[in-house]
Amino acid sequence: IEGVTEFLPVSSSGHVALTAMLLGVSAEMPLSMVVLLHFGTFLATVGVFAKDLRRLSVSSVEGLRHDPRAFLATDHGRIVAGVVLASIPTAIIGLGLEAHVEELSRVGWVVGLGLLASAGVVWSTRRGGGGQESLTLGKALIVGVAQGIAVLPGVSRSGTTIAVAMMLGMSGPAAFRFSFLLSLPAVAGAALLSLRHTEELRALGMAGVVGGVVSAIVGLAALVWLRALVNQGRFWAFAIYLLPLGLGLVGHHVFTLFSR
Repeated sequence: IEGVTEFLPVSSSGHVALTAMLLGVSAEMPLSMVVLLHFGTFLATVGVFAKDLRRLSVSSVEGLRHDPRAFLATDHGRIVAGVVLASIPTAIIGLGLEAHVEELSRVGWVVGLGLLASAGVVWSTRRGGGGQESLTLGKALIVGVAQGIAVLPGVSRSGTTIAVAMMLGMSGPAAFRFSFLLSLPAVAGAALLSLRHTEELRALGMAGVVGGVVSAIVGLAALVWLRALVNQGRFWAFAIYLLPLGLGLVGHHVFTLFSR
C-alpha cells in the first residue's frame, strides 16, 4: 500500500490508515518502520531518476566550479536551485504542522476534505501545463509551500506539487520530474536521522526488511506507471477516484451527526 500510494496522487497516509483498519491492526507504526517504508520508495525514486540525478550532479559540479552564475542560468542550474530553495518552506511548514497531523489523521471528515482538495488540484491538470522545463526561484518556492501543506491528511504530495508546477507553467513531464526530485532531500534527511536509533531498527527484524523491499519494488512499478500517465496527459483521471472517496468520508461524518 505504501509503495503504490506514496507516488500516485491519492494520499498514502490516508490509504495506509484505512488498510490498517480493514486488517484490524494498529495504524500507528513505529517511526523507524515508517522511515524504512519511505526509504524503500526513496530507492525507487532514485532508480527511476538515476539518469537525471547523474546529469544534474555532473553539471552542478562542473558549473559551480567554472562559472556558478552562468550555471544557475541554465535549465539544470534552475532545477537544482529550485529543489534546494523549495525544500526550505517544505521543512518549515512540515515541522510546524507535524504536531497536529497525527491527530487530524484520525478525523474522517478532515481526511475527506483533504482528498477532495487533492481531487481538485489533480483535475486542474486536464488543461495541460506550459512548456517550461524549469521554474524561476519564486515559483519554485510556491511549489515548496504546496509540498509543505501536503503533509495534511488526505492531501496528496505528488498530486499537489505536480499540479501546482503545471499551473506555474511547467510541462507535465517536467513537473513530474521536479516533484519527485523535490521529494528526495526530505526522505533522505529523515532516513539519515533515523540511523541514530539503530536499536529500534534492529528491533523491527525481518518485518522491517520485508516492508522496505516490497515498498521499493511496488513503488518502482507505480512510479513508472505514473510517469506514463503524465506523459499521456491523463494525470487528471485520478480525480475520478479521489472525488467519491472524499465525498464518502465527509458524507459518513454528516450522516453520523444527524443519526445521533
